[in-house]
Amino acid sequence: MNKRKWVNRIFILLLILVSAAVYLSYSPKSANLTKNILPTPTPYQFPYKNPIIPKSRSYRIVIIGDSIVYTLGLNANVLRLYLISDYPDSEFVTYNYGYPSTNVLSLFERLTERTINSGTEVEPILKQGFDLIIIESFGYNPPSEYTLTEGLKKQNEELEKSVRAILAQKPNAALAFLTPIAPDMVNFARTTVDLSPEVRKAWVEERIAYINNHKKFAEEKGIPVIDVYRASLKSNGQVERSYISDDSIHPSKKGIELISKTIADYIFTNKIFPQ
Repeated sequence: MNKRKWVNRIFILLLILVSAAVYLSYSPKSANLTKNILPTPTPYQFPYKNPIIPKSRSYRIVIIGDSIVYTLGLNANVLRLYLISDYPDSEFVTYNYGYPSTNVLSLFERLTERTINSGTEVEPILKQGFDLIIIESFGYNPPSEYTLTEGLKKQNEELEKSVRAILAQKPNAALAFLTPIAPDMVNFARTTVDLSPEVRKAWVEERIAYINNHKKFAEEKGIPVIDVYRASLKSNGQVERSYISDDSIHPSKKGIELISKTIADYIFTNKIFPQ
């Protein structure tokens, strides 16, 4: 009889231990530990590679930048006409997110939040549908409140988080970077701002530094660059003055043609949209 009592006690003790183990394995603390060790999504691996865009009757393009992009017009109509010539069976819509007097540090906000452009409230870019997104350098509006070293670092940080947001949320859209028409070292802003030759040269050099850094960032990531800057130079390395308007800053009508044609040629030559 005593032997049976001991067996029953041992059985009950084992049952208690098993129940306690089961309870602990499902406790909140244990659940949190399990949750914490779950694998996180793999970040995008560079070099970048454009996705294959399916054939469609119409394509949507987003261009982001400062007043250089703004001058292309609401639907970048010159670009649209070039594309229709290349793709006669398709239609194109361009969403122009060029905001005057803004620098690259506004890029991520424009992608993710409602913003105001010329008094009009605009939806976040990443809530729009599009097939191609083009990021211009914002080089004509550098964040001059920082030293050049600090500013270039902040430019890289803004581009990094912005590109990763685009790739995470719009993986099926193509991505490219865009450079502007080269600034005129001698005449930049001459009819707009009264500058000494030394200050004018410093202004241009600062802008070129941001444009070059924009291009360098893209090249290091394998992101295609639509290089209007290089296309605007003459054989002697000087900018073709006829591409610049009378304000000595923004593109002229001929300059808008150059920007639009360079973008269209990139799209067609690289078969970004099916031909």
